[in-house]
Parts: sequence; structure tokens; C-alpha cells
Amino acid sequence: MAPHLKLNAVAFISPHNHPILIRTFSGQDGNAIKYHYIAHTSLDVIEERVNTAGKAVECYLGLLYAMEGVAVYGYITPLKVKIIVALALSDSVVRDAEISMIFKAFHMAYYSAISNPFLRLDSYSDTTSDHSPYLLVGNAKWKSFRQKVDEIGRVVSNASNTNT
Repeated sequence: MAPHLKLNAVAFISPHNHPILIRTFSGQDGNAIKYHYIAHTSLDVIEERVNTAGKAVECYLGLLYAMEGVAVYGYITPLKVKIIVALALSDSVVRDAEISMIFKAFHMAYYSAISNPFLRLDSYSDTTSDHSPYLLVGNAKWKSFRQKVDEIGRVVSNASNTNT
């Protein structure tokens, strides 16, 4: 990892644009609403890129935009789950390969969580609501997914701290 990467937040958004999980790593609880806003505003940019690219869209969408000292990057899985990463802006060059590796780690954490045959993805009712699989992310059964996301955040932060 490059010494200049500082992960501020990560957001997982369902194919129907409902938040699955939004985790902040900045250490300030007051910034949580800021990263919710950033995640939701990123959806417009992601939809625009996906629609203009047609069927040949690559998973890694690159830099979506930069605002308020944050660079926002996007990734869309083959199942249309969107992963949004907010990094602190820096003066140094950020390589796409580094960001892509972070996204792949988050994608694998999500994939392994939903691949658990013992994890029930539907909500308590048997309705076919489009966001029902994602309502229970706060549930204790999703604890390992939240822990993996936190671990990836720590690894990115520690790798950038040890290289400085």
C-alpha cells in the first residue's frame, strides 16, 4: 500500500440503491452523516457511468469525484451491489491498482458474507420487498462481515502508517 492512502469511509449499496452498510474510519462520529451524504450522491455518478458504458462496464469505476477534502471512488459488482470508498485527499498520486485491490478485498468480504449458507438473507416477513435481504446487516449474524470490513479498514490505515 502507498503511504498516502487514508480510508475515511466505505459504503455498500444494494442494487436498488438502499444502504447495506456504511462504515466510517475517520474517528469522528460527527462525520457519519457526511459519509452517508457522499454515498448517496455517488449513486448518481455511478448510474451515469454504468448507463453510458452499456453492457461492457468494468467493475472498478475509478474516481467518481472529489469534494471537501475527500476523493470518492466507485466499484460495482456483477450483481449490481455498489461499493463506494472515500479517501482523504492528498497531494501525491494515487494508483488505480491500489484502490482496485481495496475494492476487491471489500467485495470478497461481502461475497463471503452472503455466501454463508446459514445466513438468512430475508427479513422477518415473507414479503418480496426489494431491500429485504439487506435489512438485517445490523443483526448479530452479520457480525463477521462488519468485522472483515473493519479489518480491511485497519489494514489500509496501518499499511499507510507503517510506510511513512
